Amino acid sequence: MSRRPGDASAMSAASSAPLIACESVERTYRRSTGRFRRAGPEVRALDGVSLFVERGEILGIVGPSGSGKSTLLHLLGALDVPTAGQVRIRGQDTAALSARGRRRLRQESVGIVFQRFHLLPALSARSNVAVALIEAGHSKAERRSRAEEALATVGLSDRADHAPGELSGGERQRVAIARALAPDPDIVIADEPTGELDTATGERILDALAAVAEDRAVVLASHDDQAVDRADRVLELRDGRVNGETEG
Repeated sequence: MSRRPGDASAMSAASSAPLIACESVERTYRRSTGRFRRAGPEVRALDGVSLFVERGEILGIVGPSGSGKSTLLHLLGALDVPTAGQVRIRGQDTAALSARGRRRLRQESVGIVFQRFHLLPALSARSNVAVALIEAGHSKAERRSRAEEALATVGLSDRADHAPGELSGGERQRVAIARALAPDPDIVIADEPTGELDTATGERILDALAAVAEDRAVVLASHDDQAVDRADRVLELRDGRVNGETEG
């Protein structure tokens, strides 16, 4: 997808700093136990994780189930805040923002591709994509235009009027990716973006993510070697800690 007019100066001003920066991030939870849901032992989902992602870069995150990948993605997408350490998105400390401030940051800067799609069953593919643009104040015509552009990017122009129930799992995944791209975010967070796709369709989606990463930051978590191979760097998590980092 192409950038809108007027974005170039903003991109130039922010180019010197990473779009995402984490410093010694920890995230702990309390498990509830027993019939009366008493506070149980503390669970440390992330322990001292540090990373950065520059504009124009794809960071891959790998690790076994329970390694902390999903927790990390929630922090990088400003859906959650760390227990300790700092997450900065476009220079803003997410923990220092109010819930409303974090929501605005997500609306303006972050596109998130959820593993379970979260599409609205009563709406068409086009309308599901356009929903992401409503709170930003775009006109109905602009929402439709951006939604159709995003669907074209993922190869679904001919399915724009179909409801999620009329689409295959792979097509629903592509609608979810189009929805993340429609607001033209600086950052795209993708959880298993090729998990429901055949090899050929997965390649097309990865091509689209690689194209948008030319002037954005893309973070993808995946068990799929096909997806991880597209990353510029790959961060391995294990038991909530960084176990290693390799060049893609």
